[in-house]
Amino acid sequence: MGRIVTVDQEFPERAVVDEAVAVLAFGGVLVMPTDSVYGIGCAATPNNPGHGRIFGIKRRDLSQTLPWLIADAGDLMRYAAELTPAAVALATAFWPGALTLVVRASDEVAPEYRNADGTIALRLPDSNLVREIARRAGCALATTSANMHGEAAATSGASVERAIVAGADLTLDAGPAPIAIASTIVDVTGAKPRILREGAIPRAAIIAALS
Repeated sequence: MGRIVTVDQEFPERAVVDEAVAVLAFGGVLVMPTDSVYGIGCAATPNNPGHGRIFGIKRRDLSQTLPWLIADAGDLMRYAAELTPAAVALATAFWPGALTLVVRASDEVAPEYRNADGTIALRLPDSNLVREIARRAGCALATTSANMHGEAAATSGASVERAIVAGADLTLDAGPAPIAIASTIVDVTGAKPRILREGAIPRAAIIAALS
């Protein structure tokens, strides 16, 4: 079973961040809290063995792709090939927070992380812990919910399935996730934004931010 470390999302100890970054640097897999639900992820770097391991741990189809958690709002310009007015408006209104934006991937996104249509899903979480790990790692974190494929997302460290913890190299347990609801996903690649999943941010709030 992988190592379990308790952590404070708002005020993470430097030693914990150091350990997480070290795991990522060697192609490892982390289970981590976010503001929404718990995730399992790796460094979003080319040819990272941790990327494939996540699919095996979750028993998830390799044809699917993983959303990225980013360190700073400026990373949107780094990883998106273009920014539509809707992307800017929604990021300004809801980041950091439980909003995932689907954008056209820039050349900095390796092919194995892109959707078939050339897009990537990005989120700036409201978690000092996750943002600092990504910042110190120097890359986004390719992350999905920490649960077996098809099962309910884990909303606390204690609810992460044992098989997930066993498969990961390090689990960061911060107790209950503050929101405990998956993020809202909006596709902002076209002229008209599309809500792909209504989650923690209601549809009405998205529409209001775009008006």
